Amino acid sequence: MNIDEILTRFEMGNLSKEDAVKMLSADGTLEMAYAKLDIGRKKRQGFPEVVYCSGKKDDYLLEIFKKLYELNGEVLGTRASKEQYELLKNELPQIQFDEESSILKIEAPEKKHIGKVVVCTAGTADIPVAKEAAEVAEFMGANVEKLFDVGVSGIHRLFHNLDIFNDASCVIAVAGMEGALASIVAGLVSCPVIAVPTSVGYGASFNGISALLTMLNSCANCIATVNIDNGYGAGVLASQINRQTYEK
Repeated sequence: MNIDEILTRFEMGNLSKEDAVKMLSADGTLEMAYAKLDIGRKKRQGFPEVVYCSGKKDDYLLEIFKKLYELNGEVLGTRASKEQYELLKNELPQIQFDEESSILKIEAPEKKHIGKVVVCTAGTADIPVAKEAAEVAEFMGANVEKLFDVGVSGIHRLFHNLDIFNDASCVIAVAGMEGALASIVAGLVSCPVIAVPTSVGYGASFNGISALLTMLNSCANCIATVNIDNGYGAGVLASQINRQTYEK
């Protein structure tokens, strides 16, 4: 929310004076008994705090989600389960859940989307991580296009779809096994590439370490690598690149 939105919600009685003051401060923190919500994050970074759902107690998760939604008019959760979705839906019936990406969200209506981020995968098994990245980037205001199953075992599939990369601000390349897709894409496009290694693969892939090392050792230009299965981190970085590219 911008300053006008914060003041309007305060005037309408939808926001306490204490919360309004904290939100107007760049380092504002809202203390809860079990959490310290970073309610100044949207002002500092352009998007509100995101909830990592896995492992959270039900009552903690519910109250954090409700408070962030109250403060921001939208909320995003990652690595959520279907059971957590059912729990939250009882009090937040408008919440949406994508089981493949494990994303929970309530999105602000009529959100503006800008630019273009392309998310591509080497294989179909990489789609859950890719969809997490796509959901996050889209929630944070990017237009997202997806291209799945174009890995090196049939590289012609990628070459037949190169037009999708036109005008992209960045590309997220998601791959397991040996992780070569990111290097190939980075050698073909004129924008930054965010490489995401996945834990997909047989024994010597070491649950994604093989792909991670390939991506870290890439000789392609303009490529950066996030952690194994970290679709969220890739989506956030892509949204920042996209926002700074198209909001100039």
